Amino acid sequence: MASHEEAAMSDTSYSHKRFQEYTYRLPTPPRIIIPPPTLAAEIPDVEIERVIQPDDGRIDVSFLNGVDFSGIVQRNALLEWSYERRRQAQMILPFLYLGPMVAAKDKSFLAKEGITMLLAVRPGQTGMVGAFKAAQDAGVNTGTIEVPNHQALIAAFPRAVRKINEHLSFIHRLAQSRPEGPRMGKVLVFCESGNERSATVVAAYLMEMLDDIDYVKAMQLCQAQRFCVNFDDALKHLLQSYWDILIAKRSVAQSNHSARPSVLSPRNQSAELVSNGDLQFSRQKRTLDTAYEDDMDVDDGADASDEARFLGREFAPFQD
Repeated sequence: MASHEEAAMSDTSYSHKRFQEYTYRLPTPPRIIIPPPTLAAEIPDVEIERVIQPDDGRIDVSFLNGVDFSGIVQRNALLEWSYERRRQAQMILPFLYLGPMVAAKDKSFLAKEGITMLLAVRPGQTGMVGAFKAAQDAGVNTGTIEVPNHQALIAAFPRAVRKINEHLSFIHRLAQSRPEGPRMGKVLVFCESGNERSATVVAAYLMEMLDDIDYVKAMQLCQAQRFCVNFDDALKHLLQSYWDILIAKRSVAQSNHSARPSVLSPRNQSAELVSNGDLQFSRQKRTLDTAYEDDMDVDDGADASDEARFLGREFAPFQD
């Protein structure tokens, strides 16, 4: 006896036949393909130009624009990677490291690299005590980001970025008053394996702080430096969603910044007219007739953006 899948409605219809095989799984979003590093560890189209100042303005990180980013991507060549290096931490940026908890416990590594802060990404408020004990013995600051599951990461990204920037700014101010101290802060972001949640936090930091680094380039940069990172489909789509949020926030900030000089109170407008000595007229509001005329000018044809959706589609689901 034929099953439901074998006896589809289109197979018994006289008007049309199915042109492609049916799929009976749940709909899933398209996969995000991350180009892997080449043998020379050169990632095309990934350039670190400048650091973006956070919108809130409470933390000044403009000093990071003086950091030399040249050649940073080629530091850990793919040919030099070995399986044992997964237990070590790798430098993603001159002031940002990524690794597992084992590396965070290594006091010699912390001293050699000049790590000034450990940022733990853990599922709860307990755990990773060994890393905190090593940091206390080495005189290294610590911070935590609690993420019980993957979905909690997107809300934790801004907190992680703020913690990293606050520490880097603190070390920068301290270096100006104490020349014998560290010249630049260095933060090691770690989780149990150093391959998933902590790697996603580092990728989110790259997206938010570096110019022209989107979610694909951020994951490429992490993978080039630490080849064993594992961004599954859920984490990829999480970073894509956060990138959309960052784009929206930057667009709103840019619009507010552009509109700010033109927003004047009536008192300020009068003062400006007196100081300039010129007679100026404010722009009047549109009349109702003008609004109707603008509406009549709108093209009644099909939306061009809607037509673009169907360009290049050569396959049809059914065949007459």
